[in-house]
Amino acid sequence: MYEFLAWLQGSALGHAMRESGVWAYGLVNLVHILGVASLFGAVLVLDLRLLGLWRKVALSAISGPTVPVAATGFAAAVISGVCLLATNATEYVGNPFLYIKFPAIGLGILNVVALYSLPAWKQHKRRELSSGERLQLAVIGGISLFSWLIAISAGRMIGYW
Repeated sequence: MYEFLAWLQGSALGHAMRESGVWAYGLVNLVHILGVASLFGAVLVLDLRLLGLWRKVALSAISGPTVPVAATGFAAAVISGVCLLATNATEYVGNPFLYIKFPAIGLGILNVVALYSLPAWKQHKRRELSSGERLQLAVIGGISLFSWLIAISAGRMIGYW
C-alpha cells in the first residue's frame, strides 16, 4: 500500500495539488463534500424506498431521479477524493480508517452491480414486483445503506487519526 500511496503523492497530480495553493485544495475539498452529499442523499432516498418506505410512491418514480444523482455524486467524490489523497498520500499509511473506507466503497460498488443484475431491478419500471422480489431489493437497500454509511464515517475519521 505504501508504494502506491508514494507513487500517487509523487505524481503530477500530487505535485499540482500541493503547488496550487490553499484555494485549489479548498475547492477540491468542497467538490468532494458535495459529491459525497449528492451520492448519499440520493442513495438514502432510494434505499429507504427499497426497504419499504413510501410504498405508495412507485419505485420507478424514485429510481429515475436518484440513480443519476448518485452516479454523478460518486464520480465527483472519486475524482476529488483522489486529488485530495494525492496531496499527502503517505501521511495516511497506517491510518485504520483508510483501510475501512476503501473496502466499504468496494462493497457499495459490488452491491450496485448485484442490484443491476437482479431481474427485479430490471423489471421494476415495467411491472409490479412480487413480495420475494421486493425482499431481494430490501436486502440490497440495507447493504447499500450499511456500506455507504461506513465509507462516509470512516472517511470523515481519516483526518482525525
